Amino acid sequence: MSVLKGKNILLGISGGIAAYKTASLVRLFIKAGAYVQVIMTPASKDFITPLTLSTLSKNPVYSSFYEDENNETWNNHVELGLWADVMVIAPATANTLSKMANGSCDNLLIATYLSAKCPVYFAPAMDLDMYVHPSTVASFMALKSFGNTIIPAENGELASGLSGEGRMAEPENIVAFLEADLNNKLPLKGKKILITAGPTYEAIDPVRFIGNHSSGKMGFDIAQSAANLGASVILVAGPSHFRIEHDLVKVIPVVSAQEMYDACHNYFESVDVVIAAAAVADYKPMHVAQNKIKKSSNSLIIELEETRDILASLGKIKKKQFLIGFALETENEIENAKLKIQKKNLDLIVLNSLQDEGAGFGKPTNKITFIDKNFKVEAMELKSKEAVADDILNKVMEHFYE
Repeated sequence: MSVLKGKNILLGISGGIAAYKTASLVRLFIKAGAYVQVIMTPASKDFITPLTLSTLSKNPVYSSFYEDENNETWNNHVELGLWADVMVIAPATANTLSKMANGSCDNLLIATYLSAKCPVYFAPAMDLDMYVHPSTVASFMALKSFGNTIIPAENGELASGLSGEGRMAEPENIVAFLEADLNNKLPLKGKKILITAGPTYEAIDPVRFIGNHSSGKMGFDIAQSAANLGASVILVAGPSHFRIEHDLVKVIPVVSAQEMYDACHNYFESVDVVIAAAAVADYKPMHVAQNKIKKSSNSLIIELEETRDILASLGKIKKKQFLIGFALETENEIENAKLKIQKKNLDLIVLNSLQDEGAGFGKPTNKITFIDKNFKVEAMELKSKEAVADDILNKVMEHFYE
């Protein structure tokens, strides 16, 4: 899966012959799963039509501060700049580069560039003598000093008929450059995270089992968020209808608590972080019937025994691992969670209370409280489970980088 999937890409097009290639560039961004908004300079419309780019991006194309001659509808450059996760200016002509470097704000593209808070990439396009001219080189240096990233021009045939450096990078190469650069800058790149998700099912007989209402959504959302941040993820998942497709996520399907225990211990030594979001059964039938138990009386007694405590067993052998557990409580929530931190040698616990509306199994939202090993308590608001997953990964990043 491309790192561009789900990203908001703001594509700025300036007035050079290479602008005709932006139709292919928009298509490649869309194919990678990105959302695209296009801003054109007035001159760029001589080389490609807004209608083409609007059709491909499935969004309106902006080129001026106002939509009509009466100046009644304002195109908000600030909102466009804040919307973007990434801004790409391609082609970036010598004129546009100079304006960017010097803050010469005479069109919507430059105004949006100056408002953008996201990473900015620019792909120069001009004739070879212009590309190496001291004023152009000065623009490159200034933009790099601002934190912008150049997508180097390529060698090839130019509009002048000459051949040399200055040709805008091909759309496929622009996308590849972006993906590689963004991947290298992901905050959890190089980290390996083990995540457990979902319930476990403990067999009574070949037909029946003891389980719980966990859907697995929280664990799957954490895995998605971790992978999006560049982590290599091992997701040990109990029975769940949720699925995940990401190049950085390896799913290990399990059914029982013992299978989850074995999988976690198999990978534990190699990971940097464990996030134990699964709702593991505390007990299992002492004896599993080989055949389906027939109904023979008004009652049935099943003897139970404790399952092996995955989190406690990992806490006993942890070395460098950052160990995060979950606690679902119905009473004395804070005190019970603190006891679990001590008993299981955790670094952080994510507390859920069934007393909180919107929290618990089978819901799209969650309301959590973080408690660290020093018993610092941080209560969070009710949020979507995707947002809660991001909060949990923020704690992981704080551990490594603060």
